[in-house]
Amino acid sequence: MKKTFICGLFSLFLMNNVQAQTNATPVYLDDSKPIETRIEDALSRMTLEEKIAFIHAQSKFSTPGVPRLGIPELWMSDGPHGVRMEIDWDTWAHAGWTNDSCTAFPALTCLAATFNPELSSLYGNAIGEEARYRKKDILLGPGVNIYRTPMNGRNFEYLGEDPYLASKMVVPYIKGVQQNGVSACLKHFALNNQEVWRNVIDVEVSDRALYEIYLPAFKAGVQEGGVWSVMGSYNKFRGQYCSHHEILINKILKGEWGYDGIVVTDWGSAHDTKEAALYGLDVEMGTWTNGLTWGESFAYDNYYLAQPYLKMLKNGELPMSTLDDKVRRVLRLTFRTNMERKRPFGSFATKEHADVSRKVAEEGIVLMKNTNNFFPIAKGRYNKIVVIGENATRSLTVGGGSSELKVKKEVSPLEGLINKYGADKVFYTMGYGSGPTVYDNFVPSPYNADSLKREALALVKDADVVLFFGGLNKNYQQDCEGADRITYDLPFGQNELIEDLLKVNKNTGIVIVSGNAVAMPWLDKVSALMQSWYLGSEAGNATANIIAGDINPSGKLPFSIPRKLEDNGAMSFGTISYPGDSVTQIYKEDILVGYRWHDTKKIPALFPFGYGLSYTTFEYGKVSADKKEYEKDDVIKVSFTLSNKGNLAGSESVQIYASQAKPSLERPAKELKAFKKVFLNAGESKTVELSVPVKDLAFFDDKAHGWIVESDKFTLHCAASSADVKSSVTVQVK
Repeated sequence: MKKTFICGLFSLFLMNNVQAQTNATPVYLDDSKPIETRIEDALSRMTLEEKIAFIHAQSKFSTPGVPRLGIPELWMSDGPHGVRMEIDWDTWAHAGWTNDSCTAFPALTCLAATFNPELSSLYGNAIGEEARYRKKDILLGPGVNIYRTPMNGRNFEYLGEDPYLASKMVVPYIKGVQQNGVSACLKHFALNNQEVWRNVIDVEVSDRALYEIYLPAFKAGVQEGGVWSVMGSYNKFRGQYCSHHEILINKILKGEWGYDGIVVTDWGSAHDTKEAALYGLDVEMGTWTNGLTWGESFAYDNYYLAQPYLKMLKNGELPMSTLDDKVRRVLRLTFRTNMERKRPFGSFATKEHADVSRKVAEEGIVLMKNTNNFFPIAKGRYNKIVVIGENATRSLTVGGGSSELKVKKEVSPLEGLINKYGADKVFYTMGYGSGPTVYDNFVPSPYNADSLKREALALVKDADVVLFFGGLNKNYQQDCEGADRITYDLPFGQNELIEDLLKVNKNTGIVIVSGNAVAMPWLDKVSALMQSWYLGSEAGNATANIIAGDINPSGKLPFSIPRKLEDNGAMSFGTISYPGDSVTQIYKEDILVGYRWHDTKKIPALFPFGYGLSYTTFEYGKVSADKKEYEKDDVIKVSFTLSNKGNLAGSESVQIYASQAKPSLERPAKELKAFKKVFLNAGESKTVELSVPVKDLAFFDDKAHGWIVESDKFTLHCAASSADVKSSVTVQVK
């Protein structure tokens, strides 16, 4: 009652204030009115100068609202793995607050690896609650750029290589965030698939690849997720910067998809007033900064959509309708967020959020190899467990660029293992060392590599078991915004160290912590391998639970791991395909991204998309379809029996891929069209049913500029990964 009374007084104050100044009833304050009516009323009351101020930044992460009319500021925070610490008003320095330590959730590669949309909803809601509590109106995430090559520095922020998987995982995330009255911000639209030369590279890609590979997750976020804001990307597409782009924004996003939210720049991605006015940009942020470390001081009035835009409008060089459309969209966002009085209050860094973070981490870790049941390592099995590797202790919630976080609590893998097995059983030394986290230049390791290696080799000699925690680390040219990787190999001498460790103690398991695939020249010699990720606040507890067998691993790879870098489709065509010539880049692999390339070109991956082992054994029955023939509006229903033949309960992410017999245009060997995560107790069997709408069997025809489902035979493959088909069924589509 007290809160309602205060809100009512505040609304009455605003109403009286507005009435005094405008001598009219402010319809836009009345949330019983239709939102479009409120938008038009507010728009009619704004001066030209207020409209201009409304669509660009007043600080690094806010826009000013309209103080005269009681329309509040919009406040934004970086994501998508947690609510970033507060940043100074006009610099990139941390503001030094003491109450902005958040829950760190696992990176989105880990979320994708869960193959669990229900978990994505919990993730989105939890991070949305934290953003709401911190009084943020826009959370700058999630990212859905496609994993095209293992070299991209920001792959860890995205949802993998497959557009269908990304689409199904992003929608519940968006809905989860926005049910808290906080806008998710889908990014980076579009084709921002590398960090090197990201501010200048001009991407050339076919319409077919654009629509089939790079846009579906954005489309799903808009049309199914109902996202309220979309962030443009830094790069160019066909000669025009993507943050104000006639085709991408006006024609596709706002035209074909009917998007009614705002398009906001990435920080510093606006380049021209006229193009920004005409080609769909609504809110300009971070101009004359690099989005990370530097910027021109208090330049907000000189932004492209500030005084230069105002001048062109007054001179009649641009129509007022361009401005009014932008203001309408920002007002719509405002009424959905900070002027929606029914939105909840949120919560911050709670046990419930830590539980969600841990659950995502546990379901995302991928068991890759497990010779002679190396894992799980039950309590009491060994007396001396030696842990080697910097990633066992290094904080991995910091670094990486704009996704950096200040966490309330971060449990390292080493801490988790000590808590699980006891300090008298677990012994640690670094083995290798990197350096401090930096964005703009490489800082060499302060450690002596030979000394670290000698100490590690001495410690493992009499170990019962060795666990090596390596990988990448969100440092510059590792997994980090602003720079791509420079090698497919593990950095800091890790490959050599692993080889030397194996010579001393063969009972060694490897845990790779990364957001990207890495070369594994030692794979045949190690007993076991796990692919871990940047797991957030509960990293150590989740990792220890998996290693000890308290949780049965169920993660599946959201990207293919090629044997060598040249086996990746984007990398196979030379520098013009990646990273380009610093001016232009051509996506020569076209639609054959990830497993589509490996399968179609018959180049086996080291580990395929969708791959992941378990501590139990699943048996697949033969798949069948509910009919033999289908029309264009039908839904194909397939089913099979899944059985848990082992002694442990566990989950299996089953996958359905589709192939077309005689397409008129080249198609991949197969494409993911359905998946489901199924939990089974030991000895349990279930009938698993999945649906594939016939319309989802379409390809995009460049010439017709439309989606085509041809009359043909289609084979649906029931699989445990893109390379492990268990059985198939063929149907006729008319």
